[in-house]
Amino acid sequence: MRMGEILLAGLLAAFSIYLMWKSAELPTGYVSGRGPGGGAWPFWLSGIMLVCCGFIAFNWWRRTSPPSQSDEPFLDARSWRMLGLVGGGLVVFVGLIEVISMYGAIAVFLFYYLRFLGRHSLWLSLAIALVTPLAFFFFFEGAMQITMPSGLPFTDPVFDLLYELLY
Repeated sequence: MRMGEILLAGLLAAFSIYLMWKSAELPTGYVSGRGPGGGAWPFWLSGIMLVCCGFIAFNWWRRTSPPSQSDEPFLDARSWRMLGLVGGGLVVFVGLIEVISMYGAIAVFLFYYLRFLGRHSLWLSLAIALVTPLAFFFFFEGAMQITMPSGLPFTDPVFDLLYELLY
């Protein structure tokens, strides 16, 4: 646990620095007449994450956090299995985005996670897996005017219907 805590804090700190560097390609301050620049939120949120990693490392060094005092393994066999199942599901989710659209991939991942990993009822899993992507669609496409990947052409009839409802 002790080694896992500092390694994860270091990994997150490196990721924070990368995100700060990348977001600094856009304006990170206030743009007159427009508001915060395009890189402002990612930059400052990554900065906050970096500071939090510093606190984790400081507590690790002082041995004040429970993980920094533990000699137990970072992950037991059940945790490794769950990490593989969730991580594998996320890999499939990302692969499905270009095939069945962002919203279709969200529906498939939610159903998999709720029904097979969470062992929820079929009806609850289906309801959440169908309602959530629809809510995301109307939020992103309608309210925010942000277009998400729509997948291969066979998904077009579904999106045509949803766009008719929007416009």
